[in-house]
Amino acid sequence: MYLKQRQEDAFSYLYDHYSGALYSIILNIVPDKELANDVLQEVFIKIWRQIESYDNSKGRLFTWMLNVARNASIDTVRSKGFQKNQQSRELTENIYDMGGSTQLNTDKIGLKKLVSKLKEDYRILIELSYFQGYTQDEISKMLQIPLGTVKTRMRSALTQLKEVIQL
Repeated sequence: MYLKQRQEDAFSYLYDHYSGALYSIILNIVPDKELANDVLQEVFIKIWRQIESYDNSKGRLFTWMLNVARNASIDTVRSKGFQKNQQSRELTENIYDMGGSTQLNTDKIGLKKLVSKLKEDYRILIELSYFQGYTQDEISKMLQIPLGTVKTRMRSALTQLKEVIQL
């Protein structure tokens, strides 16, 4: 109630008590700590601006805030700017990691490059599952799509990846 009246002390209370939990959720999706902090700030701005859309008959306030944080994190990871930044960052890190070494880490260099050639829906599933370690059930909840759809797309993604590898 105080939030919908936009009282600052209510907002401060929310931030003080829930920012840590929301930050850990964001950090599970957005691997860069600095970017995760930015997303957290954007999430609280979005919560402040969109508090009228919260309906307590549909669930708890924390669940609503968690969905806002999760969706903002996924949007950030899906953004083209983030994808380009990750690709250039990976190349730079690989160059520094390999400094003075003649051995290549094929998992870091080759597989991610091949996965980047997949259709976006497939690429996201492969990255969440194989590179970030999420289960299909967690991915289903995170992306808000049915578990059966995740499994079908994962199978299709692996089939498409197999074709890309054989090229």
